[in-house]
Amino acid sequence: MISEKKIERLEHSAVKLTVTVPQAEVRKNYDSMMKEYSKTVHIDGFRKGHVPASVLERKFGDSLRIDAMGRILESAVEEAVKDAEEKPLTYRSPELDGTPDFALDKDFTFSVSYDVYPTVTSPDYKGIEVTVPEVAVSKEDEDREIAKIRDANSIVVEKEGVAAKGDVVTVDYSELDTEGNPVEGSSRQDFTFEIGTGYNLYKFDDEIAGMAKDEVKLIEKAFPEDYEYKELAGRSVKLSVKLTKIKEKKLPDLDDEFAQDVSEKYKTLADLVASVRSKLEKNLENRLRQMKEQALIDALLSRTTIELPASMIDAELAMRWENLKRQMGVDSDEKMIQIASYSGKTREGLAAEWRPSAEKGIATRLVLDKLLEEGKYECADAELEAELQRQATESNLSLDEVKAEYAKRGSMEYLRERVKEDKLFADILAVANVKTGEKKAYVDVVVDNE
Repeated sequence: MISEKKIERLEHSAVKLTVTVPQAEVRKNYDSMMKEYSKTVHIDGFRKGHVPASVLERKFGDSLRIDAMGRILESAVEEAVKDAEEKPLTYRSPELDGTPDFALDKDFTFSVSYDVYPTVTSPDYKGIEVTVPEVAVSKEDEDREIAKIRDANSIVVEKEGVAAKGDVVTVDYSELDTEGNPVEGSSRQDFTFEIGTGYNLYKFDDEIAGMAKDEVKLIEKAFPEDYEYKELAGRSVKLSVKLTKIKEKKLPDLDDEFAQDVSEKYKTLADLVASVRSKLEKNLENRLRQMKEQALIDALLSRTTIELPASMIDAELAMRWENLKRQMGVDSDEKMIQIASYSGKTREGLAAEWRPSAEKGIATRLVLDKLLEEGKYECADAELEAELQRQATESNLSLDEVKAEYAKRGSMEYLRERVKEDKLFADILAVANVKTGEKKAYVDVVVDNE
């Protein structure tokens, strides 16, 4: 169909395709379309299949030419890109540049622009320098984890006296207007929270501490402009709060019986402590590995330049939006936009926030795929099985349970790719300069990143 084509590279991994369709082909396609219409169009005074082309042209002239142009455009682009190296990405269809001059008595030349797969140059990873902090699991870290387990196994009992930090309290409250009357829609009955957690709209933990059961207290609070709950940001409110229940946590004694209550696999408290320490050390090992990998990725990205197509970035941002909707249990864009507005966010604002990490994520994937391809990394079935068994052992699950979970999520191939990446990172680290950095606490390296 086409007699000439030209492809020009544009910035951001886009191209401009210019195509010429000879006049004979234009006329041929137009006539073919007219025959098709003549057989199907119903016009009063003519039998179906016998409508003259001249009648169709008088009645639908402009529409027919637009239709013909669209058909020729589609066929010509399909033919032009069929054997071209610069094929369009699937994220967005080729877009017509301007309004082409279409006529039946001359050649038809037009241009379309579209995104193509970006050129990825494999970065040289020899000599990469990686610095990781010096971290060790301490007795304090063990104690903190044991304290969490004790808290999870505590019982809550009625308390005499006044409320204090760590107590679980139940309150009735409402905002008051300038005349001291409850503000409509602001009242809550039997609201329960733990003092000190801040798990309440008004953050009145400090004001509740010291109150006795059945005591009523008038509280005045002023909230900053950047307060996390938009409806209270920059406001001053008066609250009437009644404390109806006070309960305190009774922690179990640290003994062998406590360990046995946590799990039947522990016989003594020492068994529980050893298991906790092992878990913490494994968490630290995983975190340090993540830090090394991220440092490697940052170094690799600094050694290459990739022009990301706009459509690829837009597709990633759209996927993040859909993921957010799923996380929030929302089934429409309108509802998600409304929910975001409660925190002063917009869809466009969220996209702007996500863009840097989205671009980095895409670039990372492209570079790793390039290195995996060049290194011909593979993951044999036996290696995949070994990784599944390792995860089963660490999570105290059976191999079949782990396999079932991956099958349920449809992510077995993702795990296979992860095994390949582990091999790649191991090879890069083997020729990297890994240095020990400053000394840091476990909580700063692991806990703050969980």
